Amino acid sequence: MRKFSILFILTFITGTLFAQMNQKPFVVPELQSWKGSTGHFNLTSDAKIICNNPDAFDYATRFAEDLKKIADLDIEVVTKQKAKAGDIVITAKKPSSKNEEAYFININNTIEIGANNPIGINWAAQTLLQMTEQSDNHKLPKGKIVDYPAYPLRGFMLDCGRKFFTLDFLKQYVRFMSYYKMNTFQIHLNDNGFKQFWGDNWDNTYAAFRLESETYPGLTAKDGSYTKQEFKDLQKLAESYGVLIIPEIDAPAHVLAFTHYMPEIGSKEYGMDHFDLFNPKTYEFMDGLFKEYLEGDDPVFRGKYVHIGTDEYSNKNKEVVEKFRYFTDRYINYIESFGKQAALWGALTHAKGETPVKVDSVLMLCWYNGYADPQEMKKLGYEMVSIPDGLVYIVPKAGYYYDYLNNKHLYENWTPAVIGNQVFDENDPQIKGGMFAVWNDHVGNGISQKDVHHRVLPSMKTLSTKMWKGKKTGADFDTFTAKSKLIGEAPGVNIMGTYKEKGEILRLDSIAANSETPLKEIGYDYFVEFDLYSKDNKNGAVLFESPDAVVYLRDPETGKVGFSRDGYNYTFNYVIPNDKTLTLAFEGNNVSTKFYVNGHLIETLEVVPVYKDQQEKAKFNYNQTLVFPLQKTGDFKGYMKNLKVINK
Repeated sequence: MRKFSILFILTFITGTLFAQMNQKPFVVPELQSWKGSTGHFNLTSDAKIICNNPDAFDYATRFAEDLKKIADLDIEVVTKQKAKAGDIVITAKKPSSKNEEAYFININNTIEIGANNPIGINWAAQTLLQMTEQSDNHKLPKGKIVDYPAYPLRGFMLDCGRKFFTLDFLKQYVRFMSYYKMNTFQIHLNDNGFKQFWGDNWDNTYAAFRLESETYPGLTAKDGSYTKQEFKDLQKLAESYGVLIIPEIDAPAHVLAFTHYMPEIGSKEYGMDHFDLFNPKTYEFMDGLFKEYLEGDDPVFRGKYVHIGTDEYSNKNKEVVEKFRYFTDRYINYIESFGKQAALWGALTHAKGETPVKVDSVLMLCWYNGYADPQEMKKLGYEMVSIPDGLVYIVPKAGYYYDYLNNKHLYENWTPAVIGNQVFDENDPQIKGGMFAVWNDHVGNGISQKDVHHRVLPSMKTLSTKMWKGKKTGADFDTFTAKSKLIGEAPGVNIMGTYKEKGEILRLDSIAANSETPLKEIGYDYFVEFDLYSKDNKNGAVLFESPDAVVYLRDPETGKVGFSRDGYNYTFNYVIPNDKTLTLAFEGNNVSTKFYVNGHLIETLEVVPVYKDQQEKAKFNYNQTLVFPLQKTGDFKGYMKNLKVINK
């Protein structure tokens, strides 16, 4: 009986201890390993970040800045101090993994961080920031983390050629990607619309090149572009967050912006969105363009890679195939002459021929196996990136590819080792990693920056895990999705204007014209209601505005209630009368915007078909959404009261 009692007590004590061991923290991407202990570390403003690794000091400073944004903690970064309980220590110690990006975090009475390279310190900081964001009173579970990526290249591509994205948006994306340990951001700088939407006339078809050019004055798009200095500064910012920007100038197809500028280099046979590869002036033009961004000690294109395009050119006959291969090889070598490495779209199965194309140190993005068979490319010796169009291409509202990616399928089935219908070994050294992409094929379809981000946000979380973890995901997809929603976009970043709190998140009894509110904006799904008395307002009177949108009491042209964002103008079929108090309301989600007066629905602006030809064959879906601006009220005459903002 006595032996039984002792055994029972020991079992009870042991079970209690094990029950208190901290469970693995949830972060995105998921951690490779965790060894839990008991108790919690309390992070306070009394802490110091002690950086004993001089190569990581800039990352330590960024970490302190982000802790202020995410937890309102003022933590000083110091060097060569003895740590006390509650401090964070960045050491020169190495993790057990030899992976170049590996890091460790030991959370005990202090937090100790170490990495094989400084970038690992940055990834450790993102892990701790996500843990802090989800914690109660900044308490972090004690335990040991060793973490590292399965793939060295983890990326995203954004088509800025067909739709302009502001510099501020790109800066926020750098921070957003870094938060999820995505380290490669490809920016597609030129492209054009489809001519069937522009009267089947190449001269009228939309085309844009987004970068300032002094070599070719007038080439740069008038409706949105980046100066060379802005683009350099963007790359520097990205470097400080561990993100490599790959600039892409796409040729010899998708070049209508260039042939609009210099029509004689356009192809009369294959279309003006193709270069004439048999015209020497084509090569003179491209040499001058690349040289402008690559020459000198401080080039505009700063990073390791420059993407030269090379997708979707005709393979009508052997002569044009060989010339395409010549073009590809020529610009691989031209890029390398400036000390860079070339990246390109896979096309060498489509353009199978005899003209040699350089293989060594060339990064091939394998997007469609009919254009570049991955097994063939592997045999040739290319370094490959998995970006299969049928799985990871977003084309908003186009009706083909994905509007929103099938994240459940990707989470459960995809890794970068899956390229279309071909599956490679997870540790294949020629597969450097994966990417996903947004293509804005349908120019002018009303899709906003916010709408693009709404599609990207859940996929960034899903695919960052698949590129970091490979097959070894921990949670089931539903659990992963639910938990990942508790993690924001990044410290100081809320592009989508979302809030974790449900219901009424703002109420103001009265608000004057030209005054600020506590919220910048409210994203999908929302309901905004207020009472308005309008007095002698003219066309152009503004109700609310933020940097990204304006809501008009009277639209500048029609005088109707309306809104403007991303260069698009929308109106509801209603004119607000003067000298009358009305209750107005707006309701919005990712497919529609509704307007109410005194509780009655006036109109719903939703996705509608737009036909660009009389035969009604050239149709696209036109989007009419609004992330509601709230940063300040406009210059309306009258008064506003009883403002309610509801997060649905």
